[in-house]
Amino acid sequence: MVIRGKARMDCRTKNLVKRLKRSDIAIINHDDIDEVAANSLIDIRPQAIINATSSITGRYPARGVYKILKAGIPVLDEVGEDIFQQVKEGSTLEIRDNQVYCGSRIIAEGNLTSIPDVELKLKQASQNIQQELDRFVENTLEYAKKEKDVLLGTMEIPAIDTHMLNRHVLIVVRGSSYKEDLKTISSYIVEEQPVLVGVDGGADALLEFGLKPDIIVGDMDSVSDEALGCGAEIIVHAYPDGTAPGMERVQLMNVEAKTFPMPGTSEDVAMIMAWEEGASLIVAVGTHSNMVDFLEKGRKGMASTFLIRLKVGSILVDARGVSQLYRQNLHRRYLFQLFVGALVPIFIILWVSPSTKPLFQILLLQLKLLFNF
Repeated sequence: MVIRGKARMDCRTKNLVKRLKRSDIAIINHDDIDEVAANSLIDIRPQAIINATSSITGRYPARGVYKILKAGIPVLDEVGEDIFQQVKEGSTLEIRDNQVYCGSRIIAEGNLTSIPDVELKLKQASQNIQQELDRFVENTLEYAKKEKDVLLGTMEIPAIDTHMLNRHVLIVVRGSSYKEDLKTISSYIVEEQPVLVGVDGGADALLEFGLKPDIIVGDMDSVSDEALGCGAEIIVHAYPDGTAPGMERVQLMNVEAKTFPMPGTSEDVAMIMAWEEGASLIVAVGTHSNMVDFLEKGRKGMASTFLIRLKVGSILVDARGVSQLYRQNLHRRYLFQLFVGALVPIFIILWVSPSTKPLFQILLLQLKLLFNF
């Protein structure tokens, strides 16, 4: 097997996909590829993916690479981080079996991953998950002790212009299944007109569906310039000490923004802001909500997310997976019944109407003559 394409590389997959094209070979450094990264790569469908590390380690059931392989995209694993020094952006590469060539020179060698390989790792992951979960819980409890006073007390939030009191708030994170869930709740969005909050790339997800975010929250590392310039209110997630690296990018664009210092993730910031502003309901799309999500996030502890969900749980509705539970497509049988039901009153009106009754009598007479009864 020989695969040829131009090299596009970045240690952060979410940055790479912004400039990756279908004719390219993607070079990443991403162990245990998560579903969000996998979906973003699958949408582009590059010629192949070269990973400096292992796409699935077997520590926990990370199914991202499985989805990539099922989509027909070859993955060359464990070529080593030296490839980032050996290759220049845009240079033409060839993958021949397990080797990477630049011209006639071999620059890297790895393991061409197959679906059976991944299935074996997933079996190992089911055995290792107990230990991984134990470590995760211990770290989370440690973080929770440090963060509980900040997160469960009264938060000082920046004065925002968007009115949330007694309104529904839709928080969108560009996570797994966000597209399916946004499609499914599209009628809810039209009818209820909730406040639309995009968390970093979630703002672009809203724009994809023709929806303009009212607020964009995040550290501004994965949101597009288009989204930042769409007129939404910008809230930059800052560290607890007040430093906000994302503010520099916003200021360079001459966009007005406020900072919100808080531990945890940007989706936590969005949820606590909606809670403190008096939202009547928080609907979450694409957020982290299960064990694998938390493990994929990469933090040693996700204490803040646990604590925030405990705090806002009484008004929080998670839209994840709703597309699997409910589909808006009408069954053909229902359409037929609806059609017949609509014809019945029309037929009755025509039958009793003085202007059309003679016509039906003539038709009935013709049928009697035709069939001799």
